Amino acid sequence: MSLLAAFCVACAVALVSFGAYITVHRNLYAALDENLINRAEAAVQSPAVQTRLQSIPGAFLVSSDIHIGLLTANGEMIFPRAGTPPPWGKRELAVATGIDESSLRTDSATDMRVIALPAGHGVAMVLAQSLQPTKQTLNELALVLFFFGGAGILVAAAAGTAVARAGLRPVEKLTWATERVTRTMDLRPIPVSGDDELARLTQSFNTMLRAVAESQDRQRRLVADAGHELRTPLTSLRTNLELLLAASKEGAPTLSERDRADIEADIRAQLDEVTQLIDDLSELSREDTARDTAERVDLVDVVERALERARRRAGSIEFDTELHPWVLVGDPHSLERAVLNLLDNAVKFSPQDSVVRVVLRPLGDGTAVIEVSDSGPGIAPEDLPMVFDRFYRSSEARTLPGSGLGLAIVKQAAERHGGTVYANNKPEGGALMAIRLPGIPGMTDDDTA
Repeated sequence: MSLLAAFCVACAVALVSFGAYITVHRNLYAALDENLINRAEAAVQSPAVQTRLQSIPGAFLVSSDIHIGLLTANGEMIFPRAGTPPPWGKRELAVATGIDESSLRTDSATDMRVIALPAGHGVAMVLAQSLQPTKQTLNELALVLFFFGGAGILVAAAAGTAVARAGLRPVEKLTWATERVTRTMDLRPIPVSGDDELARLTQSFNTMLRAVAESQDRQRRLVADAGHELRTPLTSLRTNLELLLAASKEGAPTLSERDRADIEADIRAQLDEVTQLIDDLSELSREDTARDTAERVDLVDVVERALERARRRAGSIEFDTELHPWVLVGDPHSLERAVLNLLDNAVKFSPQDSVVRVVLRPLGDGTAVIEVSDSGPGIAPEDLPMVFDRFYRSSEARTLPGSGLGLAIVKQAAERHGGTVYANNKPEGGALMAIRLPGIPGMTDDDTA
């Protein structure tokens, strides 16, 4: 940027200087020629030219900037005794002989501007003026233009450097921050100053850093929570296995068939718990990865498939459904898993022979809600804001099987489809879980007919 600014200023200065020099050059030479012509005409019109020319005082000729003389047709130059004859040649002789009416040229030998005008029959008035003062003026002008032009270029380069450094300082900060993140994984935001494009770029970079930091925090929490949840079943599993191995050693006390059966049942339950936790973690991992494909999803079909799976493990619990057609674009697998998790959660907290109510209804604002309500004890008010957090389990839920990830999967699936989730308690008792999703009303069988 500094070189570009200096180059642009240099081009502008060069063009202006060249234009000024050419203009002054032409004006000075035009003024010199005009002055020389006027003086030559005045000298021709003066009377008794030949006599007066020879009697011109020497002091006047010394102080004068011209050389004057009369050139006859036979090539004789008459000039003042105290002066110097002007240069002459073929062109001036042509004026004296009457071939040309006038002559104006530059004599390269003496570096003078020479003019010749007829001054009578067979005589030409010749005047010559040195070009040295004019050239000196032009040289001084060129020197001034070069000096001030060069100074302007240096000032422009310095100003361009200052502007470039000030303008690129945020870019340097971004570069330094990127290198710092790569080297240390330190995701602290960069201070932002101003409101120009680079400031907005810095804000966008800080937004990216915050997103990466939040992703790292989620990963750390997920690993820590998963390790915590796995520790209990794995410890219990290890204890039971060590007990079985100890009992099988020679000379060790034997276990009764009932104790062995209880230990084996505990091992199977602990393995099921670990397996479910791993499956839920895998599901969350798949949900965290953006899906490239989406399809038209009939939400009624999704809920019915989830109900079919939930009924197989609901025992004596019944489902009361009210489903209105609703269509959206998304992933049917993740939506079905989310609805199934809500149903399983309702079954887990509902007493035997109770009813779980499932409602799919539009809200009239471009969204529809899937509500699943149970007949259980409900949710404690302090637990309501956290029921959809990963690995969160209320004090009542800790005594029941589960990984604490089912409702987190529900929340993640809803948000990926542009929806929301919420939980509340029914006035008559029991919990109500809901997913709210955007879409459009679908067609019923009556509409199709």
